[in-house]
Amino acid sequence: MDPDYSLAVRAACEFIGTAILIIIGNGTVANVHLKGSKGYGGGWSLIAMGYGFGVMIPALMFGGISGNHINPAFTIGLATWGMFPWADVAPYVVAQMLGAMAGQLAIVATHKPYYDRTENVDDVLATFSTVNAAHSRLNGFANELLGSVILFSCALAIINSPLTTTEPGLAHLALGFLVWGLVAGLGGPTGPALNPARDLGPRIVHALLPLKHKGPSDWGYAWVPVVAPLLAGLIGVGCWKLLLG
Repeated sequence: MDPDYSLAVRAACEFIGTAILIIIGNGTVANVHLKGSKGYGGGWSLIAMGYGFGVMIPALMFGGISGNHINPAFTIGLATWGMFPWADVAPYVVAQMLGAMAGQLAIVATHKPYYDRTENVDDVLATFSTVNAAHSRLNGFANELLGSVILFSCALAIINSPLTTTEPGLAHLALGFLVWGLVAGLGGPTGPALNPARDLGPRIVHALLPLKHKGPSDWGYAWVPVVAPLLAGLIGVGCWKLLLG
């Protein structure tokens, strides 16, 4: 985070960065899951790559301005451990949530003909938010917790590594590969979200939009990809600070 930029500018970067994450990440899911799309049936490898680039691009754009948190769990974790001002937490989180919802609305607008062709309501929901493949909240929570702890601790280690202190662009480039690997390695059980805004914002959009083939928004599971990353933010940031910070 660069304090030379105003809070309003930094919050705007968080809004745009989170929207880009959703447009590229959930856009890739839509490309794979929606009938008629040219990427239909493209597979999980394509989705993992999409989320990797969805984090990498805004990281390179805004990492030196807002810190490119694009994740409420990371913002709150940093603040809890004294690495981010609490006064900026609410504006960041609101910007991240609104950015996620705006990004999802953009995906629906551009993929509307393919949503109309897709009759499987689970495929439709998958383009918005996560669901545990075994329909287990416990398994989903464990997966989201593990992935998010790795995400936050490794991200801080990469950004603050002696190898990257003079090359911040390289560090932010590496963050995309970190997310790519996490989605590839831990994507089977839940998705994964690793980010409350990435799941909750689009899930709210799913609940509100009058889609042609729309099933339930699965609110019984919705707390998992919110609570698990928030807890992981405290653990992941804390582990890095206690060991290396």
